[in-house]
Amino acid sequence: MAVEFAMLHDVAKCTACRGCSVACKQWKHLPAEPTPFDGEYQSRMDLTSNTYTIVRMKEVMENDKVRWDFLKYQCMHCGKPDCMKVCPVDAIEKNENGIVIVDEEICIGCGSCEYSCVFGVPHVHSKDKKSRKCNMCIDRLEKYIENGFSKKYLPACAKTCTSEAIYFGTRDEMVSLAEKKVEELKIKYPDACTYNVRTDTKRAGGSMIYVLPYAPSVYGLPDEEEITDGDTGDSGDSGDSDSSSGATMRISIYGM
Repeated sequence: MAVEFAMLHDVAKCTACRGCSVACKQWKHLPAEPTPFDGEYQSRMDLTSNTYTIVRMKEVMENDKVRWDFLKYQCMHCGKPDCMKVCPVDAIEKNENGIVIVDEEICIGCGSCEYSCVFGVPHVHSKDKKSRKCNMCIDRLEKYIENGFSKKYLPACAKTCTSEAIYFGTRDEMVSLAEKKVEELKIKYPDACTYNVRTDTKRAGGSMIYVLPYAPSVYGLPDEEEITDGDTGDSGDSGDSDSSSGATMRISIYGM
């Protein structure tokens, strides 16, 4: 019987070192993308066809003190992915391990996935016209399973995290860990909650799970109750993968 896996980001432990983003680039052989300095500590504001994970950074004044809110942002690997539903050539699947994968051999670059994703994750590459996003290091995951869940083969981002804020394992294990961590956080953060754990929503949770000290909206995430089946937002022409798209603008752009 297949096992469903998940990644957990404990936001309270994140130091925003961005090692996860660098490790992703290195393992996937993705090119660097120079960005202009606009006064923000966050170097890249959005995912692209060459950037599969970013760290969102938001500076907040609280009781005359600065508070930093960080979030590792990537594909949510939804339980019921809208991107998969709208793909006209069935190039997107959620495999038996819970990972949402784009088959670039089948993808025709139509951009339907871009405009169906409420999180603005998939982006069609401007040159080869293939949709690209995080695949949870599926090649490493295969080795992870073959070698008895050896930590040597954790997804690149999880393996490199210096503050041990990223966990990876079976979804059941990650859900249990997330719920335990939230209970501990509530002592200091009354609004602490899990995100993407619930399977009773139309999106049915996912394989990218969060433990948040504050409400999802603080991190630019839509409330889970507000996400409805087929919530595709505004329509528009598909733009270059390296620029902001209509899909991206359907959620709050964290840190802007």
